[in-house]
Amino acid sequence: MDLKKKASKQPGSFFWVLDPVMGDQGRIYVNEDVVPAYKALVPHADLILPNQFEAELLSGIKITSAENLVDAVTVIHRTYNVPHVIVTSVQLPGPPSSSASSVISLSTADNSSVSQDARPDNMLAVFGSTMRSDRSARLFKVEVPRLDCFFSGTGDMFGALMVGRLREAVFNDSPALRETASWVSPDNVAMTDLPLAKATEKVLASMHTVLEKTMIARNEELARYQNEDENNDAEFAHLPEEERKAALEKRARLRASKAAEIRLVRNVEHVRHPVVKFKVREWNQ
Repeated sequence: MDLKKKASKQPGSFFWVLDPVMGDQGRIYVNEDVVPAYKALVPHADLILPNQFEAELLSGIKITSAENLVDAVTVIHRTYNVPHVIVTSVQLPGPPSSSASSVISLSTADNSSVSQDARPDNMLAVFGSTMRSDRSARLFKVEVPRLDCFFSGTGDMFGALMVGRLREAVFNDSPALRETASWVSPDNVAMTDLPLAKATEKVLASMHTVLEKTMIARNEELARYQNEDENNDAEFAHLPEEERKAALEKRARLRASKAAEIRLVRNVEHVRHPVVKFKVREWNQ
């Protein structure tokens, strides 16, 4: 707060990204008094990164359709005067012809396969918006193929990459923008040309490649464990059946968690030089 106040005489010199971590999947996992504390902080942020549930908490709108999503982001812009919003982990109903739901998230259920099918229920997406001067939303959407694997820390990775890529996109834009408060583009800038949209493309390109390679390494590691277990299960043979079962389950959980640790360092070139394959599109629904 002090840093932002000191930078007020130099618009564009300070940019605050806030991830309002409060809960997910319809459940608050922080103390109840944290919610109003975050609501008090949001007006001071330049960009917030809520998931669907957190966007619902901030807006007071239950997101059950594309229209609700637009309304929720607009309310966040207008209520908190926060210039930039990216909403992750959104789950919307699929098309009428499909019995599956479209899951839009940065992490998905634990599985061992990669889905490359382009059906909506096999795609992940992120929605973003930079507000106009009247605080209305300029929404865009970018989709990537779903990786059916649970990864820990993707939210932190997304936020960290977004800081750098948004600054890069702003400094590649007009010199005037970098000296504009909160780096808000003029109203005539199209949704797909927003620095926030360009940054999101690069961030998701890096994340998709790194997570894809992480999942391949994870599957190989778990396969090695499976082969080794035929000889190593004897260490639990002396335990009663229930204790033995619990010990094996605990070992499996720990192995799965360790194997799914993001291989960031060994894939750093994909962070530095992402190949953008998934483009943003305007979202006017």
